[in-house]
Amino acid sequence: MHVDLFIHSAAQLLTLASDGPKRGVAMEELGIIEHGAVAVKDGLIGLVGPTSEVRGQVTAAEEIDAAGKVVMPGFVDPHTHLVFASDRADEFEQRIKGATYMEIMAAGGGIMNTVRATRAASLDELVAQARERLDEMLAHGTTTAEAKTGYGLDIENELKMLEAIWILDKAHPIDLIPTLLGAHAVPTEYQGRAEEYVDLVIDEMLPLVVQRGLEELWGRKEEAPAAPPLFCDVFCEEGVFTLEESRRILTKAKELGLGLKIHADEFSSLGGAALAAELGTIAVAHLLCTPPEEMALLAEAGTIAVLLPGGTFGLGQRAYADARGLIAAGVPVALGTDLNPGTCWCESMQLIAALACRFMEMTPAEAIVAATINAAHAVRLGDQVGSLEVGKKADILILDIPDYRHLSYRFGVNLVDKVIKGGGGSAVPSATLRTGLTTGLVVGGLHLA
Repeated sequence: MHVDLFIHSAAQLLTLASDGPKRGVAMEELGIIEHGAVAVKDGLIGLVGPTSEVRGQVTAAEEIDAAGKVVMPGFVDPHTHLVFASDRADEFEQRIKGATYMEIMAAGGGIMNTVRATRAASLDELVAQARERLDEMLAHGTTTAEAKTGYGLDIENELKMLEAIWILDKAHPIDLIPTLLGAHAVPTEYQGRAEEYVDLVIDEMLPLVVQRGLEELWGRKEEAPAAPPLFCDVFCEEGVFTLEESRRILTKAKELGLGLKIHADEFSSLGGAALAAELGTIAVAHLLCTPPEEMALLAEAGTIAVLLPGGTFGLGQRAYADARGLIAAGVPVALGTDLNPGTCWCESMQLIAALACRFMEMTPAEAIVAATINAAHAVRLGDQVGSLEVGKKADILILDIPDYRHLSYRFGVNLVDKVIKGGGGSAVPSATLRTGLTTGLVVGGLHLA
């Protein structure tokens, strides 16, 4: 077989091969091939195995010697608030001085500060700012990411954010999965009239986003369902959206054919995890105070728990999600950055894995599973990315470490040596990666040193 790229001699090649999201003890299984190799043809993985076996089956246009290094799938970040304007550094300082997240939000700050800035920003400004964040994410090994709206909180600006995500998905190597988060907060103009805003989301925003997002932007028709999944999310939390309001929004989204997600149990338990299981959401995020009985419901439903230790760290809190309890209950666990301007401006899944091991007692293997194959299933792309298996997109990382455990053991530096984005189509200029963050990018089989 003639291939475009042959990566060989890896100290460890992590396949993460799996028929579905990994649970329980299976989250320790990385599918390690020592002295491993992977061959890439037409942007897809053609062969995987020991170097001695694969070498005899291929001729390659280009080879990369990964001796002494770890080769693994690209990170999938299943929870980001990628598109936003400005920052909230002042709130960071307020929290250091003792103010809580919910106190700042109740005073008109928090999410609404970013909403005001995002509404004022042009589409071009939002795209330019988010592109810089995507460059950082790619340089640190993320090759697929979810991107939420939620800083528009009216129809015009939610659609503007969705269009920004579409533009970035087409222009940037990272594949983006859009999520409508119109129910991120009750906007200022609806304060005291939350029910009216919920009606707006259900009756007008969701139908328009389905039309605009699926049909006009991504070109999805019944006869051509090639667009990425489109999800609806809601922030079910005390002082934000009630359990019943969340149910109404997600039920309407389900009727419209959208995938379902929910923010739940970040500061208080309102029954959001149970609602996620009841409605069959693909994923539920945060889960800092989820009771054991609701963990069992998530396991039974197969809902993926997307844990966000960066948000907890960013808020300076001490109580993290109970990853050990969730894994023991049989819930498939994924990790995400929660990239956002208020609590977690972090583009690095490497750091998230390090936090997960230290503060949620996940093992290095579990953290890798959670950041790759399980995260891929949390955005309904587990059949395309998240593992190194024949036929999947050739989204591959070469890490300058001798053993996979170093990925979480070390922190504060970028361990990526090369990023291969085989599913990205055409090549992009090497300037996409900022100098010094990584030594090379491979897109569509073309190596850019």
